[in-house]
Amino acid sequence: MSNEIVIHWFRQDLRLADNLSLSEAAQQGLVLPIYIYDDVNSNDYDLGDASKWWLYHSLIKLNESLKNHLLIFKGDPKTILLDLIEKYDVKAVHWNRCYEPWRIARDELIKKSLKEHNITTKSFNGSLLCEPWNNLKADGTPYKVFTPFYKNACIKATPPNPPLPKPFRIKYASGDSKITLDDLNFISKNKWHEKLNWKVGEENAHKRLLNFVENGLTNYKKGRDFPSLDNVSKLSPHLHIGELSPSQVWYAAKTVQESDSQEHFLRELGWREFSYNLLYHFPSLPKSNLQAKFDTFPWLKNQKRLSAWQRGQTGYPLVDAGMRQLWQTGYMHNRVRMVVGSFLVKNLLIHWHEGERWFWNTLLDADLANNSASWQWIAGCGADAAPYFRVFNPCIQGQKFDPEGEYTRKYVPELASLSSKYLFSPWEAPKDVLDEAGVVLGKSYPKPIVEMQQSRNRALEAYKKIQSIS
Repeated sequence: MSNEIVIHWFRQDLRLADNLSLSEAAQQGLVLPIYIYDDVNSNDYDLGDASKWWLYHSLIKLNESLKNHLLIFKGDPKTILLDLIEKYDVKAVHWNRCYEPWRIARDELIKKSLKEHNITTKSFNGSLLCEPWNNLKADGTPYKVFTPFYKNACIKATPPNPPLPKPFRIKYASGDSKITLDDLNFISKNKWHEKLNWKVGEENAHKRLLNFVENGLTNYKKGRDFPSLDNVSKLSPHLHIGELSPSQVWYAAKTVQESDSQEHFLRELGWREFSYNLLYHFPSLPKSNLQAKFDTFPWLKNQKRLSAWQRGQTGYPLVDAGMRQLWQTGYMHNRVRMVVGSFLVKNLLIHWHEGERWFWNTLLDADLANNSASWQWIAGCGADAAPYFRVFNPCIQGQKFDPEGEYTRKYVPELASLSSKYLFSPWEAPKDVLDEAGVVLGKSYPKPIVEMQQSRNRALEAYKKIQSIS
């Protein structure tokens, strides 16, 4: 090890273990660990409020792990890095790669600039099981269907590199910053975040992973569809911010006996990889339909109905439960995400962009790749999209996957006393049943903002109009 200073630029890798960039920097010289909040290049994809809340607390934990050596900066990374290089006579800059189009373009310019200044620049894979440019079909084109992607790029491919331990020793370079974490103003002034109850940071991420592998993975295949059960991992916010690497999750899941539940869980990691591959190969994914025929789809603009959806006031209890869970916790169960997404784009005929932006701001796990690919999937306009005629009926979904109503009653307490027979369609309940439960439709709980069958038929008619477009 030399005494040359090496910058490790933390981005979406807020951890010490399985951090190849940090490990290489620690072996090479004195490490100057930095985090830069880039509010210059992000444009429309500055972090949402929920992600900023998590990031704030994650950076606190990371700084503790780094023995208070983390330096915080805000602004254009190229300018900041060049200033640091000059100030501290830095010889090398390391980082783990990001895959959002704006970050790729920014990083290419930074690499070019650092090369012109004779600075050694190294980037590593710290966020994916495999680089997207290596995941191509035999003809050299990217996959657009998930199942063959998963089979060939995940199952049959060379296994991901085993996760690295934390660096054995890090010798830090001395440095300072003119701003603190609080100066980034990540915590919203309206204090909505005070209701969030998550344990943030690398150590807590590993505890959650271990708990899931030991107690939740066995029943994952069946239990993951029931939002009242604790059979989902809830690892997505930790993966989103980089407190865990997908390789760590993959190998942890592999420690248990092979089963259908294990396979289904690994497929979820595969979907995350697929989403990032789509974003890399189709950088317009967040804004443009992958199926061009949807460019003429007759979406409706209805702010009143959009607002009702956002606030969990649609009159459909499972939809409202999901949207309220999102607002109260920064998270929504995956089965319910599909239900609320289908309701927005099909029953309300509101553009998937509106759902994507709302989730971007309110989800703690709002990856640009996952969020965009999943909304395009549910809208029917993306790669490997759900058939458009697959419209999730929230009444049937509630009866099937929340049969006792535990989840729905938790987030829609107005209906807590209503019998399960009518819980998911309270408008069908006789007046005496509603009276006994203390429910007054249109007052204590809204009437449905659309009629289910009529809105489904309207969506299918709209789809027929664009089917002939190639």
